[in-house]
Amino acid sequence: MSDDPSVKPRNETEHERLDRQLMELLQGFRVAVTGVQVLFAFLLTVPFSVGFGKVDDSGRVLFYTALFGAALASICFIAPVFQHRILFQLGQKPLLIRRANRFGILGAFALAISITASTTLIVESLGAEWAAVVTALVVLALCSWAWFVQPYMTRMNANGRANGGDDP
Repeated sequence: MSDDPSVKPRNETEHERLDRQLMELLQGFRVAVTGVQVLFAFLLTVPFSVGFGKVDDSGRVLFYTALFGAALASICFIAPVFQHRILFQLGQKPLLIRRANRFGILGAFALAISITASTTLIVESLGAEWAAVVTALVVLALCSWAWFVQPYMTRMNANGRANGGDDP
């Protein structure tokens, strides 16, 4: 048995657990939405800059991809807050938590796409197409690893241990 307090059962009621889970999710969204808003605001100003007219077709595709990704991430990270307000005191916390988790995963995916497209566009605009491709691959790989693959692997290992499996 582990001495890690995070794996010990909490002494909380089902209602307290749902409250805690929802607040943890909403706090995570507060952190994520700040970064998304900065990126989205920057992207909204780009078409009004002097050099935007010189952006080639591939650059425009990258821009639209980044803009759409930032918009989708914003929607996903903000949606649970508004749903919580609308469904407040209707006994829907389990549903809200499931939805918020799904919105968070979709928002993280959209943010990864937006960050990848944005950084690739910037590197491409500097004139190094090979560097833009490398940048896209590295940024996407880092986002994928840190946000999806590593947590998924941890989850699978934890599920295996909980079901009596051996540690890897």
